[in-house]
Amino acid sequence: VQLQASGGGLVQAGGSLRLSCAASGRTFSVVTMGWFRQSPGKEREFVAAISGSGGVTRYADSVKGRFTISRDNAKNTVYLQMNSLKPEDTAVYYCAGQQIYSISLYRQGYDYWGTGTLVTVSS
Repeated sequence: VQLQASGGGLVQAGGSLRLSCAASGRTFSVVTMGWFRQSPGKEREFVAAISGSGGVTRYADSVKGRFTISRDNAKNTVYLQMNSLKPEDTAVYYCAGQQIYSISLYRQGYDYWGTGTLVTVSS
């Protein structure tokens, strides 16, 4: 399974971006999808995750109410809509996939990782 993230860029505080993560290969083996982010000098942290059907979502407290995760299974793509962006949201964002149905909030729970996409929020 290959995961390719895109959509990052430079945006002013208060602005919006939408990240995409396209899956290819043995996509039937990927169920839960998630987004993580990593800032310089910090650990990679959980941002959001979505179940295989899209019916269940989880968010980090720091992004609740501002970010929305969604998926289009027909396109094998997961999205992260980011609104009201803050400078502290600046990070490299990674998408990840799990082979199981239960949502993990920890990077160790994910079996597949995509390339990162850089999001920079200026103040």
